[in-house]
Amino acid sequence: MKRRDLISRTLLASLGGASVFSPWGQLRLAQAAALDATHVAKGNDYKALVCVFLNGGNDNVNTVIPRDAATHALYHAVRPNLALPLAQLDGSTHLQPLTAQSGGRQYALHPSMPELATLFDSGRCAVVANVGTLIEPVTRHAYQNGWVDVPPQLFSHSDQSVFWQTSRPDSVHKIGWGGRLADLLQSQNDNIQLPMSLSLAGQNVFQTGTTVQPYSVGTNGPVQRDGYYGEYHAPRRVAIDAMLGHAHGHVLERAVAGIQRRSIDLYADVRAAIDAVPPFSTPTPGGFSSGNGSILGGFNNFVAQLRMVARLIAARVELGQRRQVFYVSIGGFDFHDRLLADHADLMRAVSLGLKMFYDLTVELGVSDRVTTFTASDFGRTMTANGDGTDHGWGGEHFVIGDAVRGQDIYGEMPGLLSAGSDDAGWGQIIPTLATDQYAATLARWFGASESHIDLILPSLAGPNPVFGPATGGYVGSHRDLGFLSA
Repeated sequence: MKRRDLISRTLLASLGGASVFSPWGQLRLAQAAALDATHVAKGNDYKALVCVFLNGGNDNVNTVIPRDAATHALYHAVRPNLALPLAQLDGSTHLQPLTAQSGGRQYALHPSMPELATLFDSGRCAVVANVGTLIEPVTRHAYQNGWVDVPPQLFSHSDQSVFWQTSRPDSVHKIGWGGRLADLLQSQNDNIQLPMSLSLAGQNVFQTGTTVQPYSVGTNGPVQRDGYYGEYHAPRRVAIDAMLGHAHGHVLERAVAGIQRRSIDLYADVRAAIDAVPPFSTPTPGGFSSGNGSILGGFNNFVAQLRMVARLIAARVELGQRRQVFYVSIGGFDFHDRLLADHADLMRAVSLGLKMFYDLTVELGVSDRVTTFTASDFGRTMTANGDGTDHGWGGEHFVIGDAVRGQDIYGEMPGLLSAGSDDAGWGQIIPTLATDQYAATLARWFGASESHIDLILPSLAGPNPVFGPATGGYVGSHRDLGFLSA
């Protein structure tokens, strides 16, 4: 029996033998939440997590770039037609981490990201190195000989984006770790009818729980049901209310009716709360341009999503929410070609958007209580494929906010040597940190107790957890990578 299976079964036994995903398991989770209801302080206590998902698999190798001569030479050798020359890595994006990197290695952010580099230098941003989906720790030798379990469909967009969001590649259930967190902490909010999971990018796996489902909000606010509001639609409204209030016999009919009813009931409350928010003084970034029209449109949508997140945070008291989990996305990162041109524009979009959002949290007085973090399907190959790269595995991510122990790199930056110890075999970088550890560090800061983390991320539970300590700029334990203050 695999160690992870043993841990999962032990946890299920503690739940009375019920699967966490079964109705009885859901009841046990609800009981666990109720018993631990005092874990989150009342009063003025507030925290929010903001997941920024980079759809398509961001090219991490051209995001955090080697700038010392020896490591840059390896970087150039492995992708000669895609490597940015040292001359382009000017001082505006050089990183000076508090923890010296092994071998004296030095790094810079992509030259299109000076705003994010400024946040890093000021201690408001951290880099988490080489994170990826794992079932157990993997070495090149063990992977190539088939001696370890790895996530199924390892380099598939649809599968790996799901596993990043569930942190459970050993399970077929599409229940996100953000959703599991909401299942346990939803009762802490004064308004338990409005989910703490608020999506600006539609339905997603990350926020999907067993009992709490995400509430979708558009960039202009909550979405109004067509043909329901207004005097003209009064007869139709009566008919819809009757249909939704009917005692449906089928479980799916009841579920659909319940979702529709909650959406209608919540619309007016959310609309009124965000409409009462005064205009922000923090401006929308201007001057962004791109030769790719879809990137320009994506930037405008990304910025609009983040500004609506800020409005929902500003309305938190009126909405009765002490805990909020947001999901935002920007696409276009599947760079099988046009990497140099289009990736530069997307890095600019991400840098401008994240800096604007951080400034909005400062304006709202919650910059120490809102933590923003990036995620993506996977990193990309260190090797080139024409003028692009292929689907990879491990990658670097950013965590931003005043609660972040910033100006540091957590974990070990991967070596970029073809056929080296970090190369799975075809240029895919083997992760050294599991998404489980990344998620656990964020969840603990958000208010999850140790028992909550055992339930949400069973690979980290028990006396012999699957994943052990990390390396590099690492402070903490296997359950806490140390990039967030207590």
